[in-house]
Amino acid sequence: MRKPVDYRLFERAVDRGEAVAGLFDAATSALDEIASGRRELHAVRHPLGFLCLPVERDGDRGVCLHVFGAGIAREAGPEEAPATPPVHSHSWELTSCVLYGSVGNLRVRVRERPDVPTHRVFEVRSDPAGVDDIRPTSRLVSCEPGPEQTVVGGEIYTLPAGEFHTSVIPRGSSAATLLLGRSRPGRFDLSLGPVHGRGHRMVRQTCDAAQTARTARTVLRRIDAPHPR
Repeated sequence: MRKPVDYRLFERAVDRGEAVAGLFDAATSALDEIASGRRELHAVRHPLGFLCLPVERDGDRGVCLHVFGAGIAREAGPEEAPATPPVHSHSWELTSCVLYGSVGNLRVRVRERPDVPTHRVFEVRSDPAGVDDIRPTSRLVSCEPGPEQTVVGGEIYTLPAGEFHTSVIPRGSSAATLLLGRSRPGRFDLSLGPVHGRGHRMVRQTCDAAQTARTARTVLRRIDAPHPR
């Protein structure tokens, strides 16, 4: 019987700088089960350009492994450029531990500008079948880059629900994170798109068991640098 991820590990790592080793152990344990086939789980190719392995789901909380960048195309099939705008905000707050590589989290300042907008805000409604319904709203805004935080293996970053941002992975490199998301009532997933953009639907691609296992083995091989104990 598999051991569920202890959500308190994330809280202690943020509040007191502890338990990062526990997060690595939880990620390695889940990846071992997936790679060996003891755990039936299928990776999903996210529209924003990474692979998501949904490790845990419990009410308003969930834990995922996100895998970015070079080498993933060979392990999981053809890799495509993100089809939805990369600047987005979540309906949930996140706590993310970088397992290896480097992740740049670029916050984006968004201002209501119906007179001279650069973007329209789109609402993203996702269903359990993996279909994203992307709907234009009446909100017209302008945006500009804000502060960027670069996080490397063994470090943690947090992001509140509703804050626009984009994740930046250096070209030609790879990274993986273990992420805790907690949904917040009344929030919606949003993205920025063209001022005159239209609504559309996207279907997320699901990897088969063999592709998922290969991805898990790839991540396990790359979690080889020492991390805090």
